[in-house]
Amino acid sequence: ILKYKKQICSEYQYVTEYNSLPGEKVLLSERFTQPLILQRHRDQKEREEELRFSGEDFQQVLNSRSSDESSHLNTLFKPDSHGISPSAVILQGNSGNGKSFTVQKIMLDWASDKLYKERFDIVFHLKCKEINRIPGRKSLVEILSYSCSLTSDEISQILQQSPEKVLFIIDGFDELRLTQDIYYTTPNTDLLQKAKPEVTLCALLKGRILPGSFLLVTTRSTATDKLSELLKGPQHFSEIMGFSEKGVEEYFQKFFQDEELFRKAYECVRANENLITGCSIPVICWIICTVMRERFNDGADVMSGLETTTSVYVDFVFTLLEHHCQGLGQSVPSLLRSLGQLAERGMLEQQVLLDEKTVYEMVSDPASSPFLCKFLFKRRICQETMFSFMHLSFQEFFIAMYYVLLDQEESQRKLVELRLFNENTKSYTSDGVVVFAFGLLNEDLRSKFWKKY
Repeated sequence: ILKYKKQICSEYQYVTEYNSLPGEKVLLSERFTQPLILQRHRDQKEREEELRFSGEDFQQVLNSRSSDESSHLNTLFKPDSHGISPSAVILQGNSGNGKSFTVQKIMLDWASDKLYKERFDIVFHLKCKEINRIPGRKSLVEILSYSCSLTSDEISQILQQSPEKVLFIIDGFDELRLTQDIYYTTPNTDLLQKAKPEVTLCALLKGRILPGSFLLVTTRSTATDKLSELLKGPQHFSEIMGFSEKGVEEYFQKFFQDEELFRKAYECVRANENLITGCSIPVICWIICTVMRERFNDGADVMSGLETTTSVYVDFVFTLLEHHCQGLGQSVPSLLRSLGQLAERGMLEQQVLLDEKTVYEMVSDPASSPFLCKFLFKRRICQETMFSFMHLSFQEFFIAMYYVLLDQEESQRKLVELRLFNENTKSYTSDGVVVFAFGLLNEDLRSKFWKKY
């Protein structure tokens, strides 16, 4: 185990960023910032507040959520109000909100004896993306040997010795390719019993293999209900919200390191309502910092290319499409058009939370889209499923992108109707849509989009 910890420390102290060239790495300590993690479900009103507000108002909403409900990594497995410790923790978060970074930090801190030292003798990290690529039939021991430096015999010995001191981290459950096999195969209860890798993993999630062990599972919101059905109990739900205002500032400070550059960059972003709201999403925070650093290095105006947020949102969309889309069932232009139509319908009905029926009418496979979030709300004696875009500004962005994808005459007609709608209702501002639409008409952005897709 000591040898295994050394290997984890060596491997996990570095991160590979989205734009890294082969061999390029950055220290995790220069990037990781503790995200805001909530340990409860929010109601519909709270969700709507989070989606509608921007700038300082948005940060105040986040701060109010974090005042007494936020969680640090060492409290994820703490007992509930009845004194019962969860055997499984769900860590839900939107695409780009830092789930995998958080897992990497947990692994590194455990291996460095800073986290869970007394609680877990060993922690295994299983990435669902990699499990999808494992061929043939495999036992749990064989699957684990794919992802760590221990031999199958060593793993088997450790797991049988003290299963109650073992933590499995299952990263990216929403990316796991599940088939009907998981429901109809003979129950797998043995460490060495072979089955399809996803079937073996589901047996672990269900508690059929090593029922005394602990689980931490990360997933996008679109797969949480499916995960809850599989997981052994008792379960604990946590959600990564992204960065608070303090977190954004800390991230900028770590990224730039130089105090003068950090102050200059942070103050520029803080003065722009859409940018500071977007920075609550870690991947947007990284994109903005990366663009600004290039401006500093080139001696250009720091806000060059960031006069509007359109270019940042375009980069964000490209990043998620490239790195967070598994098994996309339709072409990118078709998906963007569907999302735009859905966003427009929500605007016309003055909704930021969209019902399940509406979403499935407009988007063929919402679970595969990294731009939609899924929520469950209590309705008297039943539950209701609803979806939203990450924030109201993203809803506006996708409406604008949809309009720009139309032919010129249809696009102009839509914008005129939008202005009339806004004048009549006086309850929804179309300013964001118009600003994004004009931004997307920029020749550089248009050519960038069509060159890619």
